[in-house]
Amino acid sequence: MDTALILSLGGIALLIAMSAFFAGSETALTAVSRGKMLRLEQQGSSAAHHVNKLSNDRERLIGALLLGNTFINILASSLATAMFEDRLGEHGVAIVATVMTVAVLVFAEVMPKTLAIARTDRFALLVAWPVRFVVTVLGPVVDLVQIVVWRILNLFGVRENDEMEEGAAHDEIRGTVELHHQEGAVGREHRDMIGGVLDLNELQLGDVMIHRKNMVSLNADLTLGDCVETVLSASHTRIPVWRDDPENIVGVLHTKDVALAAITRPADLAKLPLGALMHEPWFVPETTTLQEQLRAFKERRSHFALVVDEYGALQGLVSLGDILDEIVGEIPDEHAKSSPAGIRAQPDGSFNIDGDVPIREINRALDWHLPDEEATTIAGLVIHEAQTIPDTGQRFTFHGFKFEILRKQRNQLTCVRVVPPEPPAPVEPPKSLKPL
Repeated sequence: MDTALILSLGGIALLIAMSAFFAGSETALTAVSRGKMLRLEQQGSSAAHHVNKLSNDRERLIGALLLGNTFINILASSLATAMFEDRLGEHGVAIVATVMTVAVLVFAEVMPKTLAIARTDRFALLVAWPVRFVVTVLGPVVDLVQIVVWRILNLFGVRENDEMEEGAAHDEIRGTVELHHQEGAVGREHRDMIGGVLDLNELQLGDVMIHRKNMVSLNADLTLGDCVETVLSASHTRIPVWRDDPENIVGVLHTKDVALAAITRPADLAKLPLGALMHEPWFVPETTTLQEQLRAFKERRSHFALVVDEYGALQGLVSLGDILDEIVGEIPDEHAKSSPAGIRAQPDGSFNIDGDVPIREINRALDWHLPDEEATTIAGLVIHEAQTIPDTGQRFTFHGFKFEILRKQRNQLTCVRVVPPEPPAPVEPPKSLKPL
């Protein structure tokens, strides 16, 4: 074997190795976890810094790697054809093309990309510095190619958009968390908490507030002695106070003030009017998002607000705890039952659910996926889907679930029986055939 042939084979092998470097680097740097790289950079990793710089200009990165990879592959094939065409005769081109295709496919594409997928973060950190050098050198050529590419895409109505919308970023986070949940890496509770945080800017106060018909309120004309039992049994530490009409809220009574008055002025407790202790109420529109209200609670240093509609009519109340429940779920006390309030499991696998239970609470408690875009409560969902107010005993099937109206009070559905869809039966592997 002559020296020229050995050098040619060595050159081709070197070019295939360079092609493998470009192919593996492209896979690793486009699939790398940007969140993990950001954390490593904050911890002082210079390689992670290079990875983040490359990821921030992904078009230039991909363009430089594709340019280098394409040039190397064409050069390797041309060199092999020139060296072996005369040696292999009239079928030399076909033989060289076949051998180079196999060599490039196995050693320059499949193998490095498989390694990059299996060790994505480690591979990306290893090649970050040399790839950044390549991108810097080939940058001007890549920029020219990008200009040509975008001019062509503009002819078809495709416009360049470098900024990711907030909704798209949230969807990406949701999808990533859900994927890891299905793979078992993220627990259900953590998935729900992350989803609850992302929902803060999408949900409005009308979706989480305590409706006015479920509010505990006090008459301003009563004395404190008349209301002590109501105050002690209330679920909130702040209670709305009304005058003349239950929807005419004139103040808010804090249980801490009641306790202080009972200690400092026990003799006057029976005669002390509520107006002497109540504070000015705070009204907020029901269209306020939970994110905005959470910020308002922090700025105002308050944990309680009354919710009104666009006409100023009272709709309900919301507290800081109601918003936190959307993130971490409802936290029962030590005396609460294991099942969520308003949701009662039945022996046959169905659930009797009170009509005013929010759909989000049902989905969180039972890991269901009932839609909550058009309705807040389970009763509202049935009415929306049925397009009428059903009667007791009527049955419906929506979204794979079966609904039966158990109780109704006037136009309000107070209890609904819900039968979830049956899980798909596991597919049994085919039995081996017995020999005849």
